[in-house]
Amino acid sequence: MQEIIIVGGGIMGCLTALNLLEAGIRVTLLERQRAGREASWAGGGIVSPLYPWRYGKPVQVLASWSQGYYPRLAEELKQQTGIDPEVSSCGLMWLDHAEQEQALAWAASQAQPLRRVDSSFIYRQVPELAPGYQSALWQDDLANVRNPRLMAALLKRLNADPNFSLVEQCPADELIITGGRVGGVRGGGRSFHAEKVVIAAGAWSGEWLGTLGYELPVQPVKGQMQLYRCMPGWLPSMVLFEGRYAIPRRDGHVLIGSTLEHTGFDASTTVEAFASLRQSALQLLPGLAAQQPVGQWAGLRPGSPDGVPFIGEVPGLSGLWLNAGHYRNGLVLAPASCRLVADLISGRQPAIDPAPYAPALRLGSIA
Repeated sequence: MQEIIIVGGGIMGCLTALNLLEAGIRVTLLERQRAGREASWAGGGIVSPLYPWRYGKPVQVLASWSQGYYPRLAEELKQQTGIDPEVSSCGLMWLDHAEQEQALAWAASQAQPLRRVDSSFIYRQVPELAPGYQSALWQDDLANVRNPRLMAALLKRLNADPNFSLVEQCPADELIITGGRVGGVRGGGRSFHAEKVVIAAGAWSGEWLGTLGYELPVQPVKGQMQLYRCMPGWLPSMVLFEGRYAIPRRDGHVLIGSTLEHTGFDASTTVEAFASLRQSALQLLPGLAAQQPVGQWAGLRPGSPDGVPFIGEVPGLSGLWLNAGHYRNGLVLAPASCRLVADLISGRQPAIDPAPYAPALRLGSIA
């Protein structure tokens, strides 16, 4: 049986592992801290790019495939683990958006059920919104996934497989390279051997490739979030205004996000972000003024040019693969991205054209 090591225990690493296991491949997953506790846990879980019409075809293809697959994935995980990832198709509303014509033209070209709605529809759909919104874009089939539950379900499913090994608190230090071919990873004072290695280390992926002489333009971009506890159904749909959003969970919790901060690998929360997110929360939903947030946290997104991920084998170093650089859309693009890399590794016919994501065409060299 073929053996593969995956570096990184977020959504990309875990879902890649599941796809490989289902292809009959043994997997060892190395995680520097605890699996599923970085950006995959911290994000909002909207199963759509925030502004899908701004992205090129490579991101749109991955997003469309993943959106269609998420309900099936959630149901399978629920049946297998008893943990419901809570994929909720509650719809998304873009309020008073200046790009309505561009968005509607994109929707028509992609056969997306996005439409313009007026103020009467806005307040029938989301009565708790602040007054004054006149027009919006609305797509009723867009969903969000409760990403901490998704990660918990994935890890439970993986750990039940006899061909899967999870090694946490194990920073991967270096690749084992023999004769120009990758044969494993050293980390935590141990050596792990396998035919192939997949780097799915999120914001840390760029550093990994840098040690090998490649310029992978993936940088950490911090995002901070705020959480409120409301009654179930208080916010019936997701709403987005001027880059900030509110996301309802089935139990009534409401997420407000998020910041975009270029602060390196600093994942601490700040009082400045607390005030900014609080202001956004009240601007959208003034009813939240009666309560204080019950949580605030931060995660590091893997920022990349145009948000197009790197998926495929690294040129010039046989056995080294990438699934990294998804920026703000990691949860959105994960099912398609992980299916693609597993198809390529296992030799199956790819479900998605791999060419736009191929590292061989996009990696630079460090002089």
